[in-house]
Amino acid sequence: MKRGLYILLISILFISCSDFQKTLKSEDTAKKFEMATELYDAEKWNKSYRLLDQILQQYRGKPQAEKITFMHAMCSYQLKDYYIASFHFDKFTDIYPQSEKAEEASFLAAKGYYYNSPVYSKEQKETVEAIEKLQIFVNEYPESQYLGDANELVKELDFKLQKKAFEIAKQYNTIREYKASVKAFNNFMLEFPGATLKGEAFYYRFDSAYNLAVLSIEYLKEERLKDALAYFKALQKAFPDSEHMEAATLMNEELQQQLNTFTTKS
Repeated sequence: MKRGLYILLISILFISCSDFQKTLKSEDTAKKFEMATELYDAEKWNKSYRLLDQILQQYRGKPQAEKITFMHAMCSYQLKDYYIASFHFDKFTDIYPQSEKAEEASFLAAKGYYYNSPVYSKEQKETVEAIEKLQIFVNEYPESQYLGDANELVKELDFKLQKKAFEIAKQYNTIREYKASVKAFNNFMLEFPGATLKGEAFYYRFDSAYNLAVLSIEYLKEERLKDALAYFKALQKAFPDSEHMEAATLMNEELQQQLNTFTTKS
């Protein structure tokens, strides 16, 4: 009984595959459209895409073109070919701005850019582009059902940019390029005033300024000690409960003692 059922399933699968191959090679665009739609509804994205790709140009300007263009883009999206999917969804919204699918297409186009964003340690051109695309979507569809998802994606991408900038500044600290580190952290705070990593940035900026000051040659030291003390005050004011506050306080006391020697000399 089980063997018979197995053979039946294999036979159905073979016939189905044979029918697909036959349709794929045929010149019957209507049949291809019909099968592509059936495969699309069954979430057979690859097969549906192959048929749609063959007939897309042939249906330009016809009533079915809108549906085919959307399905073609969606198949690419479901196959995780996000560059191609975003390109086709963007094209769809350009051609059919009044379509009932325009909002969904616009969101999925932007989300495709999100998926192409690399890890924070790499070049972030795609991340910036994804944020721009999502922001355009939010501006165009402020009441969209996808608004919450879009805002979460923007937040995640923005954190990736924050993380990259923060790690660059921190790396300068690690390799003892303290002047460059202070500058990088200052730039970080200007670029990301509401950054999640702001507390850490305040501490490592102070740490870099501290090391820059105590390691300075004599004629630069007094000014750098004052700068470092100012960065401590900024840390203390903005993040009084920082996990680094105990260490930072000891560093501040040392800075103050060293600055006092200049006051005594004068």
